[in-house]
Amino acid sequence: MDPLLSEFDSFVRTRTPALLRSAYLLTGDQHLAEDLVQSALARTHRSWGRLHDSGNAEAYTRKIMYHLQVSWWRRRRVAESMPGNLPEPRGGDSAPDHAQQTTLRLTLRAALAKLSAKQRAVLVLRFFEDRTETEAADLLGVTGGTVKNR
Repeated sequence: MDPLLSEFDSFVRTRTPALLRSAYLLTGDQHLAEDLVQSALARTHRSWGRLHDSGNAEAYTRKIMYHLQVSWWRRRRVAESMPGNLPEPRGGDSAPDHAQQTTLRLTLRAALAKLSAKQRAVLVLRFFEDRTETEAADLLGVTGGTVKNR
């Protein structure tokens, strides 16, 4: 197997769960999140030759995800629904409290459903990804004031 292909395969296998969590928070739908990640990874693959040594492959992929999401906002779309489940992080030694997790998931889903796609993207970038207002604005291609107002 080609070493570059092997490195890309490893990148996809290790980083896809984290990318899916971010994409789900951006889109509010499991299927749309999967489409977003797949599209971003396809574009990352095209640039893999220059990315694999830089260590910036995940940042590049996330930036593509945010740009794709912004371009999808600009297209007319059917109203969103949130039928999917939030992907759970892997690992952890303690037994989960399923009732508490379910309540938290339902509360989060209800709150996210009330927001526009742009507002969700700002929340994901600012609080889930821990980006500054300036970084979020740059990634979304909007002004800092727009990020503050969302």
